[in-house]
Amino acid sequence: MIEEPKWRTKRGLGARLKRAAQLAQARGGNAQGGLTILLASDRKLKALNTTFRGKDKTTNVLSFSARRGDYLGDVAIAYGVTAKEARAAKKNFADHATHLAVHGVLHLLGYDHETARAARIMEPLETAILGELGIADPYASKAA
Repeated sequence: MIEEPKWRTKRGLGARLKRAAQLAQARGGNAQGGLTILLASDRKLKALNTTFRGKDKTTNVLSFSARRGDYLGDVAIAYGVTAKEARAAKKNFADHATHLAVHGVLHLLGYDHETARAARIMEPLETAILGELGIADPYASKAA
């Protein structure tokens, strides 16, 4: 679902994010449930972050688990934050957006990175999924 018009300027991104979400579901352990990816503005992510997490700031991606067997939940991605992070890291915008989609879907499946132990499970899974999509390891510089 595209709410922020700037996302429409990225040709082919919708299909790429759909493929990434499907792969994350399959590799993450639940290929059956439905989900929605909202491509939104920074303002929308800030409002969602404030309302649902009590954090009055924008963020790159949020996941909202539906806790229903047939529907996993929703992932929302902020355009401006995604673009800014991609520029700062000298990454391709579509690659970074794809990483955020994978990251968000894995959160819907119960993965997290709140502890070092949890991150050691989630991050290699993200890296493997992105590798299957031809995207470089987003955590490579973190390990250096």
